[in-house]
Amino acid sequence: MKKHDIITNIKIEKLIFGGSGLAIASDGRKIIISGGAIPDAIVDLRITKSKKNHLEAQIYRTVKKSPLEKAIPAEWQLYGGCKWLPIPYDKQLGIKQQQIIEAFHSLKTETAETNWHSIIRSPDSENYRNKVEFSWGKYISEREGMHDNYRFGFHVQGQFDRIEDCWYCVLADELTNQIFRDIDIFARGSDLPTYDPKTGIGFWRHLVVRRAKKTGETMLIFSVNGNWESEKVGIIGTKEQFFTEMVQQLSEKYESISSVYFLENTSRADVVQGNQVLLYGSPTITDELLGLTFEIQPKSFFQVNTLGAEKLYQRVIDSIQYKGGVLLDLYAGTGTIGILLAHQFSKVYSVELVASSSEDGHKNSDRNSITNVEFVNAKVEDFAKAFASEHGKADIIVLDPPRDWLHANAIPHILAFGAREIIYVSCNPATLVRDISIMLGRDMSHQTIDIDATEMTGGETPPQDKKETKILPLYRISDITPMDMFPHTHHIETVVRLERL
Repeated sequence: MKKHDIITNIKIEKLIFGGSGLAIASDGRKIIISGGAIPDAIVDLRITKSKKNHLEAQIYRTVKKSPLEKAIPAEWQLYGGCKWLPIPYDKQLGIKQQQIIEAFHSLKTETAETNWHSIIRSPDSENYRNKVEFSWGKYISEREGMHDNYRFGFHVQGQFDRIEDCWYCVLADELTNQIFRDIDIFARGSDLPTYDPKTGIGFWRHLVVRRAKKTGETMLIFSVNGNWESEKVGIIGTKEQFFTEMVQQLSEKYESISSVYFLENTSRADVVQGNQVLLYGSPTITDELLGLTFEIQPKSFFQVNTLGAEKLYQRVIDSIQYKGGVLLDLYAGTGTIGILLAHQFSKVYSVELVASSSEDGHKNSDRNSITNVEFVNAKVEDFAKAFASEHGKADIIVLDPPRDWLHANAIPHILAFGAREIIYVSCNPATLVRDISIMLGRDMSHQTIDIDATEMTGGETPPQDKKETKILPLYRISDITPMDMFPHTHHIETVVRLERL
């Protein structure tokens, strides 16, 4: 079996983290399948990579649909961003729960007495996103006989230069879909060209709709080509003036629209960025989480599933058994977790490298009259070392790192705090298990650190060679709780509680 070969009548055994399917080839090799795999379907596959221990393949043809597969309503549209849509939601939850159990298989001994909690379902399985990013583009292919100069919707999965027209996004609410359709009509009628990432020519690039779940306030963000010369297409006056008519019509039709921006994006990268200009209304919108209000500006991070975020944060709050003392909120982003927990602790340190995120957190802290949160801009590993030297211990640590992992240099310093509990919030089961393995002493032999040895030994006589010090396991895995924040996608959140022995 080699690249481009077609193999037939393959049964998809299950889904693995990342959304790929898993099957077994006739020679015993595992097959990793992309392209909308559903367990128990019988498919023909085209091999994309042939390696010694496994194959990679795409679905070429579905021979027999999976008994799990359901028909989706005619008005719904299946995109790469919601590829689990044909799988009933309860089945999705079961798949995700099993994936977390399998991820912790290497820690089977360490989880023998762990409390495994059932996966927490999202309150809404459709229409839950409070932020949706649409893209403009074109698709010209002589091979396929296609010459579409205008498309508006989402990127085709695995084809970043190809946009699929949207008529209804099931993950967005009805108002967002209506606004999208109205803007589509306006943009098509403007005769302005869509952006071509290959040439850097064109005007329309992205539309972001942010819609607060609790307050209903809506923000629109238009991303246009900042290098486009307005006189070439007959725009009278500035780009701001060009948008005036459309913004007026939209704001009159949709009273919830309270903020409209446009960004002049001069980057060739396919990301929403650039100089932001407020066209209409307020600079920010507000939403609520667990009774507190949060201000959102165009570039703010805010969990896209508001009701799901409340479930997630409540699980973090409920996981913490010790109240009072010092809480470290590490990899804090905009500091949401620290702000929500502030009333339970005497002092909270919210540590985040990105300064603009900390600024948002500080504003939201003030907005809710919270005075005991200190926002620190630093790498976690640098903060941990300095804090341990100056303050010593912390009582509770909450970790919510990026998808990749904890920085290896940070882990020994985090453990050196001797916190009573560590709450680890993760969106990547693989890196979660790897980090916890290190934290439990499974893989510490390669770690060499240069910190005061008394921080690691609780004040006992330090070893002679600090750089060869091993950190002994000080914690056990008390609780594991999966959480589904993103129905119809492969993404999973997990909350793990580590308890000091």
